[in-house]
Amino acid sequence: MSNAYANYLLDVGRELRESAEAAKREADAAAGDDQPFSLGRSSAYYEVISLMHQQAIAFGLPLAEVGLQGIDPDRDLL
Repeated sequence: MSNAYANYLLDVGRELRESAEAAKREADAAAGDDQPFSLGRSSAYYEVISLMHQQAIAFGLPLAEVGLQGIDPDRDLL
């Protein structure tokens, strides 16, 4: 894989992971009218990170190369 593709995957993975973790924190803290939106947003990020995680494993890519090392979507984002 070229450096551009590898760098793209790593950067997107890291950005999505950071956004997913922030969405989870916001959903955990949300109350009232904000709660349904925050929970939906967090669930959407979970789906994306979970898919990226599964696909990296299926394609034999080290999770570190896609910015997802050390995260377990089921444990950390649900």
